[in-house]
Amino acid sequence: MTFNPLEQRGIPLDRQLRSWRELNVDPIDPDHCDPYTRCRIITMNGIEVEAILFSHQLARNTVDPEVKRQLARTRYIEAQQQKVVNWLLPGVSSVLETTIAYEQVAVDLTAWIARMEPDPYLKQAYQFGVLEDFDHLYRYANLYEMIEHRKAESIVDGLTEVMPGRPTRFHHRDPVDNVRDPYDKDATAPLSKLHALTIMSAEQQTMNFYMNTGPTYMEPIARQLYQEIGLIEEEHVTHYESLVDPGETWWEQLVNHEYNECYLYHSFMEQESDPKVKAIWELHLNMELEHLHTACDLMRKHDGRDPASVLAPELPNVLTFEPNKGYLRELLDTQMDLTTLGAGYVREAHERFAKMQEKIHGGEAPPSDLVMTEHDAMFGREYRVQSEGEHPDPTQRDK
Repeated sequence: MTFNPLEQRGIPLDRQLRSWRELNVDPIDPDHCDPYTRCRIITMNGIEVEAILFSHQLARNTVDPEVKRQLARTRYIEAQQQKVVNWLLPGVSSVLETTIAYEQVAVDLTAWIARMEPDPYLKQAYQFGVLEDFDHLYRYANLYEMIEHRKAESIVDGLTEVMPGRPTRFHHRDPVDNVRDPYDKDATAPLSKLHALTIMSAEQQTMNFYMNTGPTYMEPIARQLYQEIGLIEEEHVTHYESLVDPGETWWEQLVNHEYNECYLYHSFMEQESDPKVKAIWELHLNMELEHLHTACDLMRKHDGRDPASVLAPELPNVLTFEPNKGYLRELLDTQMDLTTLGAGYVREAHERFAKMQEKIHGGEAPPSDLVMTEHDAMFGREYRVQSEGEHPDPTQRDK
């Protein structure tokens, strides 16, 4: 059944404000919830954070006081939504457990979008990035067993495999080689715009999370690993944000943000297994429908264009969290040795890449390698979850 958010009305904006009692939602039970419920929560938190940050940036770049006031009205409701969504996460989970869930989001969200992306250049960007997040999941899972003496399979629950991706030490590239070519806003499919905005928002959330939580650990190896992967997340945000056409006006970007929120809340409402969480997705969708209409009115007034000229006439098929094991194994078999050169991809360690590697590693093993060495010293093995057989790359098989 098609769903066109431009034709739907939601809860009027002046009726969306919630009291503390309504905001004080019960968190999920980490030991009994569907892992993909947690993934949906993490994803929507990242989407809401991006919506808030974008609204602030737009407000700082307009001189019209009425626009500032309208943005503030909507943004406050977005801030309430973000609090509700993020507060669904349980306080009993450790930072490292939440980290592993963040990386499960990065792996299965990016893999699904790569599978569904119609543009070959954008598809390759997602395929390239997902193999790096896949390796981050593997490194954090080994750190988790070292520090907390628990296994990551209790978090990923057999839905996502845990084994080496593109080795983290090779993710450190010259910054200029992290900048991709943008899509053409006038030629690309509306779905591609939603994909790019979704992945950019998710990676930005992960970057911010690691920037703030990394130094909260006492263990030196944990502090070091968060520092290394936190730098790579900055690279990933550069990688993904550069895919967005900078020629999009502020008003185009605003309606794209609101439309994407409608798309994702609708998607997650359709597949949510937890009734209490599903009710939140439905409520927030009905709020976002009005946010979208408000953004469309601003675009008509200040951009002089009909938002329907840049938005999809109906929502695409729902974005789905599901296992991507076979697809990821195919990428592991064919793209492990890729790096970037300019806006493209190569298989050789070119001069800029080699210089960056030399400077940042300084002839020493990076934290992502040290965590594996220390784990092996403690347990005499690596930690992996390989439900589908041996690693596709013979050089990465468990010895």
